[in-house]
Amino acid sequence: MNTLPQISEAEFEVMKVIWKHAPISTNEITEKLTQTTKWSPKTIQTLIKRLVTKGALSYEKQSRVFVYTPLIEEKNYIGQKSRSFLERYYNGDITAMLSAYIEEDKLSESEIDTLRSLLQKNSKDKGKLA
Repeated sequence: MNTLPQISEAEFEVMKVIWKHAPISTNEITEKLTQTTKWSPKTIQTLIKRLVTKGALSYEKQSRVFVYTPLIEEKNYIGQKSRSFLERYYNGDITAMLSAYIEEDKLSESEIDTLRSLLQKNSKDKGKLA
């Protein structure tokens, strides 16, 4: 498995905007993030540059504007972070993690129903492979 770049929480906020709106210009990224954060445009530009350096973003200059595209997929990055969290805090035991969330009422009935549906679908899919 390819190791994805380490991304800070602030860089992750930038990536969420880019994943949602790519391809997207520096000005558009800045406009969206200044609405949801207290960051200055200079801070946002610094975060974008760091993401390019880390290999998370590519850019293309279109006349006088830089347009950014993600080089990593959101689902891959989140999947890696989830696996890392699971290993670090629950020794890779997803049952222990879900039990902890359920016992402490951190999952709503709707979330539990969604998980139940996913598990049922997954078990049906595995039955088809056998």
